[in-house]
Amino acid sequence: MSKFIHNLTHELTHWRRMFHAYPELGFTEYLTTYRIGKLLEGWDYSIFIGEDALDSDARVGIPNTEILTHFEQKAKEQGVEDSWLRKMAGGNTGLVATFDTGRPGKHIALRFDIDALPIKESTQPSHTPTSKGFNSINPKVMHACGHDGHITIGLGVAKYIYEHQNQLVGKFTFLFQPAEEGGRGALAMTKKGWLVDVDRFYAGHIGIEEMSVGTVAATVKGFLASTKLNVRFHGNASHAGMNPETGKNALLSASSASIHLYGIPRHSKGTTRVNVGKLEAGSGRNIIPDEAYMEVEVRGETKELNNYMTEHAKRIINSAGSMHDTNCEITIVGSTEEMDCSPSIISNIKHACENSDYIKNIISEASVSGSEDASYMMNEVQKHGGKATYMLFGTKLDYPHHHPFFDFQEEVLPVAVDTFTRVIEQENAYNPGER
Repeated sequence: MSKFIHNLTHELTHWRRMFHAYPELGFTEYLTTYRIGKLLEGWDYSIFIGEDALDSDARVGIPNTEILTHFEQKAKEQGVEDSWLRKMAGGNTGLVATFDTGRPGKHIALRFDIDALPIKESTQPSHTPTSKGFNSINPKVMHACGHDGHITIGLGVAKYIYEHQNQLVGKFTFLFQPAEEGGRGALAMTKKGWLVDVDRFYAGHIGIEEMSVGTVAATVKGFLASTKLNVRFHGNASHAGMNPETGKNALLSASSASIHLYGIPRHSKGTTRVNVGKLEAGSGRNIIPDEAYMEVEVRGETKELNNYMTEHAKRIINSAGSMHDTNCEITIVGSTEEMDCSPSIISNIKHACENSDYIKNIISEASVSGSEDASYMMNEVQKHGGKATYMLFGTKLDYPHHHPFFDFQEEVLPVAVDTFTRVIEQENAYNPGER
């Protein structure tokens, strides 16, 4: 095992830097999907893309046609084959890859997210991707959450299975998921049915909580259910000095909603969150604004608490519209669920990772915050009797996730691949009657 990881390390660094330099936002990951798929094809995986990989109708928060067309054309210019673009057209990005050993055993599913963020990456020499020449070539788009590393880890695990297939049993399903940011992509893959007969589900994340390289958390707790809302207010424009009485100020509706959303009472049953992340309105000081746009999210420790926050948010937004006599449109563009890792997996991971040259410490559980749409996948597996977990892989974090200077230590990549591959080996020594 150590020899395989050692020989793979240079390739892991190359893949990570390639994906980092070409980041793509959710449902526009055309080049990313293509590059992942071409590697997997070379390793004899069965590849499913477009509507073969996900339930297209279950997607939310899809970019408009103009944006999708632009990025499809860009992907074509970057060398993506027409046959791939036809299947991915309309933002049906991401892929599922399966490998069946042909021998009875567990069905193991692994999820790796592939999208980037709308952030302008730092060009300061102190930022390692800049100093080493692999910073983003796409304006105002950046891998600022480690998904470039997650893709790389998934490819490393896939190559391990290909090279060791004669020593393995069972079936493997890799879900290279689009649009994790905003909670938009996992439900579409889940609804396609990939997870119904899965015995074990593994996902993970680089960082989130700062830990030293070589430290792995076997499970996490604290991810919140969440709902993402886009809001538009429609009023009437008018001259602010000569005819103010005929105007209906959409900006006032949006600003009133923004302030009062933070007044939603906290709940005695657990943690809740609300944030207004974007507000756009107005065109000039003497014009009453007739349009306003907001991006809002709420979160809750449980589905009940998230629903509580969502309903209060909708009430406040609609009331703000009524107060200033504007019309309001609320669109849900993303969501996640609460999730609980299967505790029995902890001992398996600890046992599997003994005597590793790369893994120095396994902790049973890490406390996290934020939200994850892998929750849909985990909950689907557990609903059908399988077990699931979400792991963390330690790295130093000089800057937080979603920051222009975000980066991670590339030494975490072989640690994560070693963890996944050792767990797979552990799962191969199983009781056929055990799920």
